[in-house]
Amino acid sequence: MNNMNRLLEMEIFVRVVDAGSISGAADRLNLAKSAVSRRLAELERRLGVRLLNRTTRRLSLTAAGGAFYDRCAGILADVADAEQTVADADAELSGQLRLAAPLSFGIGHLGAAINDFMRQHPGVTFDLDLNDRQIDLVEEGYDLGIRITNLADSSLRARRLARIRSVVCASPDYWDEHGRPTQPKDLKRHTALRYSNARRRGWSWTAPDGSRGSVTVPVAMTANNGEFLVQTAAGGFGVVQTPVFIAYQRIESGTLEPVLTDYRWGDIGAYAVYPPTRHLSRRVRVFIDFLAERFGDEPYWDRCLRGDARE
Repeated sequence: MNNMNRLLEMEIFVRVVDAGSISGAADRLNLAKSAVSRRLAELERRLGVRLLNRTTRRLSLTAAGGAFYDRCAGILADVADAEQTVADADAELSGQLRLAAPLSFGIGHLGAAINDFMRQHPGVTFDLDLNDRQIDLVEEGYDLGIRITNLADSSLRARRLARIRSVVCASPDYWDEHGRPTQPKDLKRHTALRYSNARRRGWSWTAPDGSRGSVTVPVAMTANNGEFLVQTAAGGFGVVQTPVFIAYQRIESGTLEPVLTDYRWGDIGAYAVYPPTRHLSRRVRVFIDFLAERFGDEPYWDRCLRGDARE
């Protein structure tokens, strides 16, 4: 068997694993399902081992299949990288970039960033999914995801784009009526507007002296969109803990007032994430660099807190 056929077998095998099904891989490779099945069977016969366990509902890797997948994915990534390096050396950026990102961050900050990027690189097009659900990048075929989190998924590669600082805030009229807290436990006397996708009910804090704790605030409303909660808080209906990138314009205008700003309220990060087996095209690499330079660890939205206690 020549090397080209071996590379094709490797690509088919990797695509089947990534897609989770033979039919999904066939669609992505633009091949007949029967051709993909035949190639897989020939590969297993040639190697003398079973690579995949097949049931009527799903495919799963055998131990040998897992080891072979890791090596194949690495080889294919190296081949793609070598070809792309030569092809991209003097070429303009072009092609589609499929990106998944949280709704509020996408509308509030990625939109303007993407517009500026497309002005610099008019050959690049975008296919965006703005949604607060956590999308399976491999299963759904995305090049890149933006995640606002403490990144714990070790199956993904990531680059930090920005520090995400959170604040506790309400409208000035709300604070005038109900009193401004001087320490986190005072928040128990208030009503919370809570983000329903948050993993914990309590609001975690770190004091200036480094001590840590959590406070549970009685809930007046839950919603799965941060912008909606911030808008409700600005109307005087309760207290919200929110990333600054959502609230900063209202803080600057004075319709929201942050409190206890010498405390840290669960600071996290904005990350560009991608599967370790997915070859990053030059357009994706350049876009990640662009976002990292645009946001950084002192992002522009934090300017609304100048004059507050900072680390």
